[in-house]
This record gives sequence, structure tokens and C-alpha cells, in this order.
Amino acid sequence: MRQEYEMTENQLATILEACRPVPMIMLHIIQPRSPQENANDAWKALGNEMGFDHMTVQPVSGKGNRFFTAEPKKEIA
Repeated sequence: MRQEYEMTENQLATILEACRPVPMIMLHIIQPRSPQENANDAWKALGNEMGFDHMTVQPVSGKGNRFFTAEPKKEIA
């Protein structure tokens, strides 16, 4: 059952920062992580902190960037 959540301004700033492109330095052979990978990790961390499944997040229309719905994490008995 979906539930509505509201993140703090600091949590939103963390998500937005994770989505920013990472500059690539041509001297390194290793590719930096993509903004999508960083964003996925930020949502996963927020899900762990707030108790929702980060793969089920959906925006709430008309309420602003801090509001979203997701399915609560299932407790393993």
C-alpha cells in the first residue's frame, strides 16, 4: 500500500546534488559514476532512513519536490 512521504530541505538538496553531472577528467582511465547511479544510491539511502522501498518512489503532483509516494519497506520476520 502506497504511502505519502515528505523529505526535508537537506534531504532534497542531497538528492539534487547526486543528480548533477560529474566532470570527467581525461587523464583517468576509470569512468566516473553516472548521475543516475549516484541518484539511485541517494534514493536508496533516503529509503533506508525513512523506511520506504526506493524502487517504488513516485512524485506527488502539485505538492512540490519534497513530496512523493512510495511503498513502505516490508519487514522480514
